[in-house]
Amino acid sequence: MQNKSIHIISFDNPFPPDYGGVIDVFYKIKTFHDLGYTIYLHCFYEHRNQVSDALKAITQTVYLYKKNRNLFFFLSVIPFGIKSRFHEDLVKNIEKINAPVFFEGLQTTMLMQKVVLQNKKYLRLHNLESNFYEGMSSSESNWFKKFMYYFESKKYNTYQKILNQFDHVFALSHFEYNTVKTFTNKVTYVPVFHGNYKVTTLSGFGNYAFYHGDLRLPDNKKAAQFLMDVFKEIPEYKLIVASSNGKEWVENQIKSFPNIEFICIENDTHLDTLLAKAHINVMLSFQQSGTKLKVINSLFKSRFCLINYNMIDDERILQLCEIATSKEEFISKIEELKNKPFLDAENREEVLLNVLDDTKNAKIILELF
Repeated sequence: MQNKSIHIISFDNPFPPDYGGVIDVFYKIKTFHDLGYTIYLHCFYEHRNQVSDALKAITQTVYLYKKNRNLFFFLSVIPFGIKSRFHEDLVKNIEKINAPVFFEGLQTTMLMQKVVLQNKKYLRLHNLESNFYEGMSSSESNWFKKFMYYFESKKYNTYQKILNQFDHVFALSHFEYNTVKTFTNKVTYVPVFHGNYKVTTLSGFGNYAFYHGDLRLPDNKKAAQFLMDVFKEIPEYKLIVASSNGKEWVENQIKSFPNIEFICIENDTHLDTLLAKAHINVMLSFQQSGTKLKVINSLFKSRFCLINYNMIDDERILQLCEIATSKEEFISKIEELKNKPFLDAENREEVLLNVLDDTKNAKIILELF
């Protein structure tokens, strides 16, 4: 009889599922649970130290471990993000239940440096962290942080040789899949888990262009700056920049541009309302790493999505989006789309519910256990 228990080690507490990485973790756990699997969840946290009823409902046990942010870890050859996620209790709790161990991101794999695990080992690769931190370094304006991100990138570049030690790796994008293939053939591309089950039915026109993201992240801040510069040249069309942070920074940029507005995101329902009223979702990234979940949510919950190639690399999803790669192309596309009704909902739903079916994609993972 198949063992239907799984240890999942998460880089953060996945509830609430309110940012990219934990959205994938939470809805993967939920789908595994719905398919009859017993989940022993191990979470490293910095601030999210509460176990919600929603998480309790889909897991057998939730263990919380405070991240150890010892500054001396920066001197290690192992990346700080990995060194900070280890606790002796994790070893004891894994040993209690004989079950496969599913690592959410390379950040959670310090356990493999400490003990010889007899359990089967699987990895969900959320990013190629070496590329992610290289991009963070490139986008960061603070020289100290730029320096730290650069060296974290170099450490991950060496550390990722561990990829060949897993029974299987599940990549989040084709870019990561192709890179992992240089280390091991035991890799499968599995799209992001997201929790959407239908495309929102909307009228042909929305009211504005829309960008949302965590403006504490250098890449998002750089993207927001780029888009504000774009809309300074389209003064007749409104851009809303939405985030739970960064209000003062944005408003300092837009004092003389009444067509650009900052809105503080209050909660998920508020974000969904903003998406439903948007006509063009404008999104870009300056680094090629992972799949940006804001694209997926915008496709399910809004109208046109205008992106660059760094946002997602699944051709089936890309064909649902409009593409621009330069400031001039973004301006041209916005001028084209602002007066064009959105009429692609039926085709979009057919593609999304085929490619991004959480249940189908969970079964791809579980069949390899």
